[in-house]
Amino acid sequence: MATGRLGVGETLGALNTALGPGDPVWFKETRARHLRARDFLAPRPALQARFGDGQVPERVVRAVAGLQGPGVAPVLRCAPTPAGLALQLQRPAVFERVLGAVAAYVAPAAPAAPGPRVLLHCPALRSAPGALRLSQLRAVLVADHLARTLRAHGESVRLVPAVRDPHMPTFLQQLRVDWPAASERAATEALRNRALAELSPAQERGALPRGVLGTVCLKELVQERGRAAGYDPNLDKCLVTEDLLSVLAELQEAARCWPGDSPPSLAAVPDANADRCMVVHVVSCEEEFQQQKVDLLWRKLDDQAPLTQKHLVCGPVKVAGAPGTLTAPEYYELRHAQVCKASAVKHGRDLAQDPAWTEVFSVLSVATIKFEMLSTAPHGQLLLALADSISTKGTKSGTFVMYNCARLATLFEGYRHSMEQGLYPTFPPVSSLDFSLLQDEGEWLLLFNGILPFPDLLSQTAALACTAPGLHTTARTETMCKFLVQLSMDFSSYYNRIHILGAPRPHLFGQMFARLQLLRAVREVLHTGLATLGLPPLDHI
Repeated sequence: MATGRLGVGETLGALNTALGPGDPVWFKETRARHLRARDFLAPRPALQARFGDGQVPERVVRAVAGLQGPGVAPVLRCAPTPAGLALQLQRPAVFERVLGAVAAYVAPAAPAAPGPRVLLHCPALRSAPGALRLSQLRAVLVADHLARTLRAHGESVRLVPAVRDPHMPTFLQQLRVDWPAASERAATEALRNRALAELSPAQERGALPRGVLGTVCLKELVQERGRAAGYDPNLDKCLVTEDLLSVLAELQEAARCWPGDSPPSLAAVPDANADRCMVVHVVSCEEEFQQQKVDLLWRKLDDQAPLTQKHLVCGPVKVAGAPGTLTAPEYYELRHAQVCKASAVKHGRDLAQDPAWTEVFSVLSVATIKFEMLSTAPHGQLLLALADSISTKGTKSGTFVMYNCARLATLFEGYRHSMEQGLYPTFPPVSSLDFSLLQDEGEWLLLFNGILPFPDLLSQTAALACTAPGLHTTARTETMCKFLVQLSMDFSSYYNRIHILGAPRPHLFGQMFARLQLLRAVREVLHTGLATLGLPPLDHI
């Protein structure tokens, strides 16, 4: 049997290469009605642009049909159709390759080259929980998800600031946000001396409040970096305070003293470490202007400030039918109360005080919040409908994903219990399973849309546009939530139609075990995806 992980990207790359020079034309099908007849399609208009009359030479069709190579899925047939050139894979062989090596499909695709070290800075975490606005909470959740996906991809990540408010660690733990707690404050003396040398003339400063050193002009630096850099043209002067110097000192220390590195030399050459890491400031839209000042002031006062500083700006959060003053803790308490109420309706009794359900309600509340906050691209405006009830039946929510995670746990617990009773045999070696018995279209949908592309999806969620010019960057933090919702919908549809644990008849065991192995892989994908959101799997709901 062939080995090595199959990849959607590798297959598409080989298909496009087989057509000859030109832009990519092949795409992967995702809709169930199209997957009944084909898995990949080269659309007719694209073929007409490539081959003139749209007739693909027979030698090219034969080359596509015989496609092989590392990571390339085995091809069954390739034929012209009214829609274009349609390709179908050898599905039993793909099932065997993927389900025989599930662990390989719950890890991200290996990067072509190591990425830069990433310093994630979320200034919202310098406040107390009660002062945290919903737009700032969104930035915190985006930063946490981004850190988890980057680390899953093997990147080296540091998080700043270390939270100092005594109540913030408890609140972050409640939200299942993994962020460092306070450490010793970094020394600010060198930065203060440099700032004092850059301050505006004394006659322009006048009497200054306590803790304020003066103002530093940033206009020249903005002009030097150019309008295309993306800085606000209204940036002129920055009020330098002791608190601001503490912020810069913490950033400076985090960028220079990476864990595992030897201590920096006192004779370090300026700019020697400036390109060793990329700083990503994850901010709400309300904080963007101030953060640009911090960015420029750091560059002005520190010759070794990282050359690459990017700003990931999260759009506003609007609340339908509620005042805009709702704080993050109030939002959590509202969703938690709704989760408890929905559970009481479902189970016919109030379980909020039952210790066995405390963790479940906490996870469901956080899942609801994270899927609400992260299912929209970070830069877009987010509208929250707080009056909406919480239900496991809605197909767009975090509770729906957690519900289907619990259904999978119940399924495998049911198999284990029946096996212990002697109704089913022990699970056979995966290499002995007959995956040609997986013929339901829902089974192919789960594998082709859920398991096979998952490594590429993990890599996409960790992709930062760090080489693009300009101040701003984007991140696809919405991708995972949307994927998990769709996978849960596909699983739910399949599970509602197909009775997995059938009658204990030996001639049915082969198909049952093939299906269980498929759903084992679905479970692993779900658990891995939820881990990037800081959510543990649930076994009941």
